[in-house]
Amino acid sequence: MTHRSGFVAVVGRPNAGKSTLMNALVGHKVAITSDRPQTTRRAIRGILTTSSGQLIIVDTPGLHRPRTLLGERLNAAVLDTLSDVDVIAFCLPADQKVGPGDRFIAEKLRGIKRPVIAVATKADLVPAQRMAEHLVDIDALGDWTHIVPLSAVSGDQLDLFVELVIEQLPLGPLLYPDKETTDEPDEVRIAEFVREAALEGVHDELPHSIAAMVEEIVPREDRDDGMADVYVHIFVERPSQKAIVLGRNGARLRAIRSKARRQVQDLLGHPVNLDLHVKVAKDWQKDPKFLQRFGF
Repeated sequence: MTHRSGFVAVVGRPNAGKSTLMNALVGHKVAITSDRPQTTRRAIRGILTTSSGQLIIVDTPGLHRPRTLLGERLNAAVLDTLSDVDVIAFCLPADQKVGPGDRFIAEKLRGIKRPVIAVATKADLVPAQRMAEHLVDIDALGDWTHIVPLSAVSGDQLDLFVELVIEQLPLGPLLYPDKETTDEPDEVRIAEFVREAALEGVHDELPHSIAAMVEEIVPREDRDDGMADVYVHIFVERPSQKAIVLGRNGARLRAIRSKARRQVQDLLGHPVNLDLHVKVAKDWQKDPKFLQRFGF
């Protein structure tokens, strides 16, 4: 039996179902998800190993017309990623009409010499007639290697998508151990869990202004259950945003801590005390020094 392995980049405009698709393929949560645009801010890798191949799935930030230095760097990161992968999966959500954002991405993809599989995501949200119309619109948008409607939530046609991607990968051995599902450092994943929790229920303008960073993980030497203190800073751009994240008498910050703590404990496999501090970093999205500190 031949074995194939390689990289597939998942691209699309913001909120196109990219992270949900990757999590479904890997089988557990690797990338955070939210209904807020630009939730994904870095190329995150998930690993799927089957009997016939290994996919390294690269979830990318949503391509968009940038308004800040952060936006410019996110777009640049996506385009850099596309030149280093074997296959591209272009996600177009079926519950939304093909629009300018999709055409913007399609134009970018025309200049990249890679197989592109167009993926009609969120198939579980629309009736058959709407999906048929969506597939016609996708076909008119470009020259795709395949067009696949699927639902990451129900799992419908996920196996077909995997099969079609593997067919496009080069012959090769495993690139990662077969039990591994991501190569993301724990500190990065913890910061993302905190940011995801902070995105819940906030105002529309706030998500772009929230960043999180793990400062330190300190094991407690007096505990035999692996207990650790995890210190995370949440950054916003203005004092008024800090007040929103804190909430009345700190209620929202406690809710953020509670939700994120469960995920951090699942990741690390032992109890944690999650210590969150909210800080103001004025206009950090436009500050090259802060962007470098955050890894952008």
